[in-house]
Amino acid sequence: MVIIGAVAIMASVAHLFEGTAEAGKFVDAGAVAAGLEKYYGRVPGMLFAIGLIDASIIGAAAISLSSAYAIGDVLSMKHSLHRKPGEAKAFYAVYCALIVVSAALVVIPGVPLGLLTNAVQTLAGILLPSAAVFLLLLCNDKQVLGPWVNGRITNILTVIIVAILVILSIVLTTAVVFPDISGELIVEIMAAGCIIGLLLGLAGMALRAERTESNQRVMSKPSQLDNWRMPPLDTLQPNTMTGTTRIWMGLLRGYLLIAVVMVIYKIVQMAL
Repeated sequence: MVIIGAVAIMASVAHLFEGTAEAGKFVDAGAVAAGLEKYYGRVPGMLFAIGLIDASIIGAAAISLSSAYAIGDVLSMKHSLHRKPGEAKAFYAVYCALIVVSAALVVIPGVPLGLLTNAVQTLAGILLPSAAVFLLLLCNDKQVLGPWVNGRITNILTVIIVAILVILSIVLTTAVVFPDISGELIVEIMAAGCIIGLLLGLAGMALRAERTESNQRVMSKPSQLDNWRMPPLDTLQPNTMTGTTRIWMGLLRGYLLIAVVMVIYKIVQMAL
């Protein structure tokens, strides 16, 4: 919901600045508030600033907390808000450190906040498809979800959505690295990517359709659905990937590596 709200705000603000001298010249959120006040009055500028403060507080808490949870998972630390600070010192230390570092970047004079904002959003857009792919693999893991694993139709729809996310990620990376790219070329990239991704995705799903349907038939009774509980994490076996899955994961990792390196290079180039 936060992402949807942010996208709606950005789209609305972009439309409001269409045809003005500030169009396409984003600096930071403060400049957006000032521009709204300049063209549409003091009240819209103040409302935007208030909404921005509210979103910043929620974002700082949510992103820092989710990052602390992720770091705790990776490093096998005690990590939960249900634990007291004395029981999970490392978790709370990471949580506080992330908030302090974020606040320090904002108050330090001369930090290019607009560039940092664009850079973070671009990197998030690049990494989103990989997160969706891992979520798709998780939703097909019988050890974790048992009878609740994705069905054939759900997997097909999910593959289409992930393909669209990958295409948008490629377009986003291309637009950042090559800011002069034309709209026509972007449309061509999206159209070609949609066709190729759809064909490859449907082909992959067709190869797995028979096995998925057999798994669904084995565990489809209402009692199994109602009584299923995921086993403890330490009892789960490593997920065995097929050859097709390994190829797709390799391609995804290669794309992520190339895209992240290109974006970081562009960010450093713009900063210098």
